[in-house]
Amino acid sequence: MSETTHDGGVALSAAPPSDERLTAAQLAAKYGLSVSGARPPLPEYVRRLWGRRHFILAFSQAKLTAQYSQAKLGQLWQVATPLLNAAVYYFIFGVILRASRGMSHDVYIPFLVTGVFVFTFTQSSVMAGVRAISGNLGLVRALHFPRASLPISFALQQLQQLLFSMIVLFAVAIGFGSYPGPSWLLIVPVLVLQFLFNTGLALVVARMGAQTPDLAQLMPFVLRTWMYASGVMFSIHHMLAGRPEWLQRALQVNPAAVYMDLMRFALIDGYGSENLPPHVWAIALGWAVVAFAGGFVYFWKAEERYGRG
Repeated sequence: MSETTHDGGVALSAAPPSDERLTAAQLAAKYGLSVSGARPPLPEYVRRLWGRRHFILAFSQAKLTAQYSQAKLGQLWQVATPLLNAAVYYFIFGVILRASRGMSHDVYIPFLVTGVFVFTFTQSSVMAGVRAISGNLGLVRALHFPRASLPISFALQQLQQLLFSMIVLFAVAIGFGSYPGPSWLLIVPVLVLQFLFNTGLALVVARMGAQTPDLAQLMPFVLRTWMYASGVMFSIHHMLAGRPEWLQRALQVNPAAVYMDLMRFALIDGYGSENLPPHVWAIALGWAVVAFAGGFVYFWKAEERYGRG
């Protein structure tokens, strides 16, 4: 760069630094630019998520309404599907394999139906969570909002579906001699703890599914194995009687078994505390807190990567 002096001469001054020599980070700092969709601090992220609570509730209700909109029976399939599964499991495990050992007929039927309904709650939350990001890329890329809204809304959708199905579960329990009592009040904390656990699990698999869409094809096999190991169709306490105690305890403290057995204990008169592992409420609370807090932080750490690529 040059300037003209008083005597007509030309003085040279230093040229301004060229932007071409700056890195992308230096250019952004120079011109005050920030990363689009950058991950906010965790407290700020929680605040933004709370601000979207109405969207989360409305989105879950819309998904629940649309789920069976093309079927003639509509929302009745929310109840019919787990009931049909329970009927199949009863025929195979209750009649053919006699997995009802240690339980009377009036206890085993509500035992089985409760197990199917409660495990389906977790199973559906996980499957919906796997596709929460990868199945809604158009929404993720078009709008700016906390991405955790999606897996949380899917877990909430499954909770609403279970609450609708609980009417049938109550009818089955009463029909086989388990009438409402003080223990039925335990249903509320059981559902709260399981919802927190399911939400945390949905957040974990949502991040994994966003990175590896093929996980949605693998997950049904994982969930089916989990179901058979959780005592949905049989009592772990009676089935493993005489086996090493550590094996029985290991299966009883897995979260799916914990929430199923607590629900059975609350609903079924003939299902006593001897079927529960020691400190079962502490275990249920621990699973819920660890899964929800850990899943939330794990999902938040990848917030700025969802929908890219």
